[in-house]
Amino acid sequence: MLLAINANNTNTVFALWDGATLKGSWRTATEAKRTADEYVVWFDHLLALAKLSRGNIDGAVIASVVPDVNFNLVTLCKKYCNTTPLIVGDKGVKLGMKALVDRPDEVGADRIVNTVAAHDRYKGPLIVVDFGTATTLDVVDEKGNYCGGVIAPGINLSLAALHAAAAKLPSIRIRRTDKVIGKDTESCMQSGIYWGYIGLVEGLVARIRAEFGAKMKTVATGGLAPLFENSTPALETVDPALNLWGLRLIYDLNRK
Repeated sequence: MLLAINANNTNTVFALWDGATLKGSWRTATEAKRTADEYVVWFDHLLALAKLSRGNIDGAVIASVVPDVNFNLVTLCKKYCNTTPLIVGDKGVKLGMKALVDRPDEVGADRIVNTVAAHDRYKGPLIVVDFGTATTLDVVDEKGNYCGGVIAPGINLSLAALHAAAAKLPSIRIRRTDKVIGKDTESCMQSGIYWGYIGLVEGLVARIRAEFGAKMKTVATGGLAPLFENSTPALETVDPALNLWGLRLIYDLNRK
């Protein structure tokens, strides 16, 4: 089985693939000080609950945008899974796509993996909307190349900024409100964040399509993507496991 690890700024996702079948995925807070020994205790417990075994792992792939966690993740793979992981972005690693931007080396591993997966699963020109620590919109052309995109503050960052900067605004959880016009402080904030991000996505998708000059499909992914399912025609498909699919594809490409 393949161990796929996606380390982002807020959360790190571990997944096991048996061929093209996703056996399970588990999420933990990204923490630079967490050691390989701590990871394996946590991971073994979750594997046992899913009736899976670490002993069946025979390959690993990692995509990370947090350099400080890489050493311990690689150590986990080598020490406890007896495999040297493939690192997305390392020299010599084949991606099956090109980054058609001014500085290809600055494109995050998560955006590369999303590009590979989206092209494989949905074809055609695409906009990938990733609701993570940042909200990103990435453009994928008909050949599967990364063509650039947009980076905006993430939803939880915006919530934290509101609470931190305004003395009377409470800390709230994000949710879809029934109405745009709120009747108290909490519902006003929830509406502003939720429908405000819907407006942001709708506006950016429309502008990207007009600038790109072609009909483009849209796919949403990231930890908060399910919250926006069926909320706007601008988000045609929600695929929370898109990144994990891309990791498997990149691993298979390099193994072959």
